[in-house]
Amino acid sequence: MKLIKLHTILLLAIGISVQSCLDIDPKDQLSETNYWQDPNQFTLFSSQFYGWTHNFKDIVGDGPHCDLRSDLLMTSTLSEYSNGTNTIPSEDKNYTDTYDRIRQVNILLKHAQNFSSPADIKVAVAEAQFFRAYLFFDLVQIYGDAIIVKEPLDINSPELKKAQNSREEVIDFIMQDLQDAIKGLPAYKTLTAAQAGRVSVEAAQAFLSRVALYEGTWQKFRDNKGERTKELLTIAVDAAKEVMGSGIFSLFKSEKLGNFSYKYLFILENTQSNPENITKSGNTEYIFTRRYDEVISPIGFNITQGFLNKAVFMTRKMANLYLTNTGVPVDPTNETMYASMTSEFQNRDNRMQNSMMIAGRPYWGNANGRITWKEDATDLEIAFYKSFEPTSRSGYFCQKWATERKVASGKEGYDYPIIRYAEVLLNYAEAVYELHESEGKADDQAVTDALNLTLNLVRKRVNPTMEGLTVEFAKKHNLNLRTEIRRERTIELIHEGFRMDDLKRWNTAVSEMNQSLLGIKWKGTEFEKKWSDMSNATDAEGCIVMESGRQWSNKNYLYPLPADQLRLNTNLKQNPGWGE
Repeated sequence: MKLIKLHTILLLAIGISVQSCLDIDPKDQLSETNYWQDPNQFTLFSSQFYGWTHNFKDIVGDGPHCDLRSDLLMTSTLSEYSNGTNTIPSEDKNYTDTYDRIRQVNILLKHAQNFSSPADIKVAVAEAQFFRAYLFFDLVQIYGDAIIVKEPLDINSPELKKAQNSREEVIDFIMQDLQDAIKGLPAYKTLTAAQAGRVSVEAAQAFLSRVALYEGTWQKFRDNKGERTKELLTIAVDAAKEVMGSGIFSLFKSEKLGNFSYKYLFILENTQSNPENITKSGNTEYIFTRRYDEVISPIGFNITQGFLNKAVFMTRKMANLYLTNTGVPVDPTNETMYASMTSEFQNRDNRMQNSMMIAGRPYWGNANGRITWKEDATDLEIAFYKSFEPTSRSGYFCQKWATERKVASGKEGYDYPIIRYAEVLLNYAEAVYELHESEGKADDQAVTDALNLTLNLVRKRVNPTMEGLTVEFAKKHNLNLRTEIRRERTIELIHEGFRMDDLKRWNTAVSEMNQSLLGIKWKGTEFEKKWSDMSNATDAEGCIVMESGRQWSNKNYLYPLPADQLRLNTNLKQNPGWGE
C-alpha cells in the first residue's frame, strides 16, 4: 500500500460529521478495506493514538485534570472550574474529540477481526485496546456515565441515540480492555530503539492500578459497595505489584544530585539540563511518557517563563502540606515559623525547596541558563533571579517544570510523565490501606509493610533522614494514617494532574474546594515590611486572601454534558445538579 493511501484513510477517520459526537460519514467512504492488508499498516495507524495522551498544555496549562483547577495552584485569572461557577457549555471538545478518537480506535479493532495473521498485528491491537481504555477513563473521570461504543458506527446505528451506560459498566469495560492489552503488549525491556515511547505491558498494568484505585475509592466513599470496592482495590494492588515485581523501574535518585533529584527529574533532556549532565537515558522512573525534543517536537509554549515570571503560584494550603524534616505536619499557628520570608522553608521536606522558590536564592531560566552548572560566580552573574523576591501574587511560587538551561522559549524538550513509578508505589500503598481499613484492620503490620515497600521509598528519595510513615509512627504523633497517605500523594504528584481527581474520588472536594485560597502570612512578618504595597485583604490570621466566596458544590463532582449533545440525543441524561 502506498503511504499516501494510508494518509487518505486517516483523514477519512478524522473527518467525522459535526451532527453528533457519535455520528460518522457514510459507510461507503470508509469501505477501503484494501488498506488493511499489511501488519505495518496497523502499526502506522496505531501511531496516531500517541498524539492523544495528556501533555504539558492540558495538565500544566489548563484542562479538566489540571491542578490549576484545584485548591493548591492558581493564576491571576480565577478559574471558574476551581470556584464552581462553570456553566453548561454549548459544546465541549473534551466530549466530542474523545468519542471521535474512540471511533478511530474501533476502526483498527474492526479490521483486525478479519486479518489473516492475528499474531502479526497483536501489538497494534493491544495498543488500540489500551488507548480505548485510556479514552473511556477520561470520559468517566470528567462526566461519569458514558456511552460504550465498541464498533465504528454506521450512520443508522441505534447506538447514536442511546442513553449512557452506567459508570460501573464503563469501568468494567475499561478494565477488560486493559487486561486484554496486557496479554498482547511487549515488556518495556524488549522495546527497541525504534519502539521507544510506545506503550508496554507495564504501562497497561500501571494504568490498570490507577483506574481500579480511582473507582474503588470513588465507590467506597459514596455507595459503600463493600464487595465492589474490595474487588477494585484488590485489582489496584495486584496490578501495581506486577509493575513493582518486574524489576525494571525505580525512583530516579542520583547520588550526585542528592536531595535535588526530585527537582531535576522533571527537566531531564539529552542536552545538559542538570549539574551532573544526566540525560533521559538515566531516568528509571518514567513508565509511559509524552515525548518531547527541542528540535523534533518541542513542548511548544513558554513553560519555563510562565513559572519564573510568576504566572503560576501556590496557595498556603499547599505550602503547609509539606512536612517537617522529621516527618510530622507543621503547626500553622506557630508564628515563629512564618516570621521571616524564608523561615517556613527551614527544616522541611526537601521536596518543598525542589518545587517552590525561596526568597534570596538564585534561579536560572531558559533565557538565562546556567553556564558552569556549579552555582559559582559565572553562573550567578547570568541568573534570572540573583536573589529571588516573592513580593507579588500569593507570595508562594512554583519552579517545577522550569528548565535551568539556555533554550529558546517553547523549545524545551523534557518529557511529560503520563505514568511514573512513584505513582504506582503510591497507588499500592493507598489501595492496601483502604482494603485493610474496610476490614477493620488498618493497624495491621501488613499496612506498615506496604508503606515501607512503597510510600516511604518515595518520601525518602530526597529526605533520607526523615522517619518513615508507619502505623506506629502515626499513633506516636497522633496522626490520621489516611490523611498522611493522601498528603504524601499530593506532595509527590503536585502539578501533574492528580489533585482535582483525587479530591473527587475521595469525596472531599465539596469541603476542600470551598475554602478560601490564601497566600503567605503577611501581617506581623518580614513580608509586611518588604511588601508594603500589598493590596489584597488578609484574614484573621494575617494571611493574604487570594480568593474567597467560592461556590463549589456536589454538582461539580462531574462536568455537565454539553448542550449540543443533549439536543442531538434526547436519551442522554444530564449529570445531577445541572438541570436539563
